[in-house]
Amino acid sequence: MTRTRAAAGGGRVVLVPPERVERWLDNAAARHGAFTDVVADAVGVTVTCADGELLRLVPPFGWDGAGPAALTRLGAAARTRHRVAVLLVRRGRWAVGVFDGPDLVVSKVDSRLVQGRTAAGGWSQQRFARRRGHQTDAVVEHAVGTAVRVLGPYAASCAALVTGGDRGLVDDVLADPGLSGLAALRRLDPVEVGEPTKEVLLATPAQFRAVRVHLPGAQR
Repeated sequence: MTRTRAAAGGGRVVLVPPERVERWLDNAAARHGAFTDVVADAVGVTVTCADGELLRLVPPFGWDGAGPAALTRLGAAARTRHRVAVLLVRRGRWAVGVFDGPDLVVSKVDSRLVQGRTAAGGWSQQRFARRRGHQTDAVVEHAVGTAVRVLGPYAASCAALVTGGDRGLVDDVLADPGLSGLAALRRLDPVEVGEPTKEVLLATPAQFRAVRVHLPGAQR
């Protein structure tokens, strides 16, 4: 399954599963005509189609751009298995996991109560804000503990770290000295997630393993 989203600066970005890159390219050629130019560089491959459509393909973990048959080599690079640590944090819930390619190696999902908003004002509002702040601090503390126990033993063997959820809370978790090894990993693009449930965690490889195809001329 491919995902599409708006690209910064215009156009669209299509997230193509690495196992479907060749088929996706065949479909693109059927829609836009034969590829008239294929240029590889250290980051990815730029393809020009017969109708003028441009396709910019970037594998998630990088690759060696030198050599012939660029599209074939890019597809092979995208399918190479990498071990990746995942950290998802939102207010009240967090999930961590380690993936080997698309396969989950280890994980933990947990939660802690953080009160919702209140309509009260004055001192009641201030007490609520302080209590909510303390609860949020506890979420970070417990998420740090989970990450240390679950991700820490695998950090040295991971090629990258993927994060998602509340960016501020994620940064607070990774600022803990006990996670310095994890924080030092190469950071892939953040994944778009809702509540960090086990189901959401299991779906993250579909985003972080995908080949990003930028279609600069596409409007939607």
